[in-house]
Amino acid sequence: MKTSSERRRFVVLGLSITSSWGNGHATTYRALLRQLAALGHEITFIERDLPYYAANRDLPAAPYARTCLYSSLEELFDTHRTAVRDADLVVVGSYVPEGIAVGRWVQDLAPGRSAFYDIDTPVTLADLASGQCTYLAPELIPGFSLYLSFTGGPTLDFIASRYGAPCVRPLYCSADPDTYYPDRVLTSLDLGYLGTYSSDRQPALSRLLLEPARQWSDGRFAVAGAQYPATLAWPANVRHIAHLHPAEHRHFYGAQRFTLNVTREAMVRLGFSPSVRLFEAAACGVPIISDEWAGLAEFFEPGREIFVARTMEEALAIVRDLPEKERVAVATAGRERFLREHTARARALTLDGYTQELLEQKGARTRPKPTQPRVQS
Repeated sequence: MKTSSERRRFVVLGLSITSSWGNGHATTYRALLRQLAALGHEITFIERDLPYYAANRDLPAAPYARTCLYSSLEELFDTHRTAVRDADLVVVGSYVPEGIAVGRWVQDLAPGRSAFYDIDTPVTLADLASGQCTYLAPELIPGFSLYLSFTGGPTLDFIASRYGAPCVRPLYCSADPDTYYPDRVLTSLDLGYLGTYSSDRQPALSRLLLEPARQWSDGRFAVAGAQYPATLAWPANVRHIAHLHPAEHRHFYGAQRFTLNVTREAMVRLGFSPSVRLFEAAACGVPIISDEWAGLAEFFEPGREIFVARTMEEALAIVRDLPEKERVAVATAGRERFLREHTARARALTLDGYTQELLEQKGARTRPKPTQPRVQS
């Protein structure tokens, strides 16, 4: 894939980069944009000033990107018109408030230079099919020069054929090895999980962590994440942490002998949908136990770089009975795979390459054809 040494201007309109509270978008944007900036590019991130995130901002101003907040569409359109018009690529993310209006505006101002970044592809497709998507409309999709998807595999062809997207490419989540790396802390947990509450993830979390905890009273377990129901009954040996600042993620992973990855139902159904937590844990050198989904082997090899558990019994056998040598070997292999293929820099280089190809194609389409000399008879 081609990349360029030219300095480019990227404008991203996303859900949030300033607050990681209750969303995985912020950590994705932070890792990706930090590495785009390290490649020499100029980054502007524009987000709606929402009360929920305003009350929980853990990165008010990213040092690698100009961060802008707006309170209404009118303010967005008036204040940021020039930045959008002059950018080399304008990216509109999923779950942007009033995203359909935002997308139309971006397409009008930056024709041939707009992308939709779907960090929630399975949810987006389900909502599009039911007519309930609030941030993307079917008629808007062909107008985006790039459709960047967190989900790969057959879903990419489906988006192109069903919705007329001219160019659909995977842009998976990642982790930054400068932020996520092995942390030499005292191991205090046998199994932990980091993730916001989701009703469709909860059955897998119960099967692969809460039930093993009930079966193994001497085991040490923890769940870190917001929005869990107050009525949820935690086993006595499971500690619940309402929220972890991103700066504490590495320490949390490092304290675990194993970490759990569980996947939302829609992501399991489509497959090829790795979560950011999968790469964070691998970067920290912690062996991962994951639920099973199509495409997992495209990212980590089961049995060698990651463990797969389908039942409570399988999860408990791994956590309680696996020889230490095998545990360490899988953790090491998983981290090596991460460093080869799944870093934030690798994703930034991928996006840079997509942008280079897009601008080259746009130049070829707009360049006037050479005039053929007239032949004298």
